[in-house]
Amino acid sequence: MNSHVQIFDTTLRDGEQSPGFSMNTNEKIRMAHQLAALGVDVIEAGFPIASKGDLDAVMAVASEVKDVPIAALARARKDDILAAAEALKPAKSPRMHVFLATSDLHLQAKLHMTRQQALEAIGSMIQLARNHVEKVEFSAEDAGRTDIGFLCQACGIAVEAGATVLNLPDTVGFAVPEEYGQMFLQVRDHLDDPQHVTLSAHCHDDLGLAVANSLAAVRAGVRQIECTVNGIGERAGNAALEEIAVALAVRKESFGVHTKLKLDELYKSSRLLTEITGAHVAPNKAVVGANAFAHEAGIHQDGIIKNPLTYEIISPETVGVPSRSLVLGKHSGRHALRESLKELGYSPNDEELTECYRRVTAFADSAKQVRPRDLMTIAHEVIRRKVVATTSATTASPAA
Repeated sequence: MNSHVQIFDTTLRDGEQSPGFSMNTNEKIRMAHQLAALGVDVIEAGFPIASKGDLDAVMAVASEVKDVPIAALARARKDDILAAAEALKPAKSPRMHVFLATSDLHLQAKLHMTRQQALEAIGSMIQLARNHVEKVEFSAEDAGRTDIGFLCQACGIAVEAGATVLNLPDTVGFAVPEEYGQMFLQVRDHLDDPQHVTLSAHCHDDLGLAVANSLAAVRAGVRQIECTVNGIGERAGNAALEEIAVALAVRKESFGVHTKLKLDELYKSSRLLTEITGAHVAPNKAVVGANAFAHEAGIHQDGIIKNPLTYEIISPETVGVPSRSLVLGKHSGRHALRESLKELGYSPNDEELTECYRRVTAFADSAKQVRPRDLMTIAHEVIRRKVVATTSATTASPAA
């Protein structure tokens, strides 16, 4: 089986649909260029039928970014497909992403369609899409809650109509890894594992399992993962691109696959998205959070100083983070304090270090964290007091 896992980035489409994350055309172009530098395999630029602004933005991205295939989303409706086709005209490698819900809940409550009507729409609309672009992806919305027999039938119709990518999304973040992986195995078996069809996973994080489910899909033979930078997206978000990338790299022997992502562009991509949207990631966010390579506990700091591998499974530089940090707080140890003082230009002896340590821990109890300027103040006071005391003793001796 092909060992290359394609990364289908939907930051500009699914990510942008989440409240507070909308981007204008220029912002989408900036982010798209960075995604290209990151090495993603596909950029989903938007949902053209949603508005003229979205159509124009997809067209602009398709005009500006030529070295990465550009995708546009469309419901299984004629107007959607025509709008997507219009937006993709400038693209060097266009992809139409056609979706239709397949779960009975969505068919009945949202679409008011029968299963048969859904199958007819899937077949006819994918054929229409193929009239405009060569590469068509079909997504069975809410696949995770779809009857497996009907899901297999829908996928078969999609392939017959010309789809070469089948996306089985966990649209509402309901799946757990073993179930999600099993779904792909059953669909692969039903289709007799066609080599010209790529299976794709698109997971949401409502139960905090988006990355875990995506990785389970990879083990089940999926070779495209749909994800977003910083994990942004509807409700609790999508599978985080940076977490998937690092997981597949760090555990390469376990998964036996690779991506073509440039890991040292991950942090830069995260920071650019934060700059554009104004939404910061949580400090404890994996890979790109402020604390991802920060250490406060004394035992951890001591280990990091001796050998970073003791508490870091990947170096900060690998993912583009400038450096790790040893944070001073009430849990910090003397080794980290000495290193921090050295970085500020101080070379404390044991007595000075003990006094600085006493003051730092007392300060941290109330302030929670000791900033460099706080440490500099403490160090200056300790060293100055020692100098003054020594000078006074020397001056007093002759008088005695």
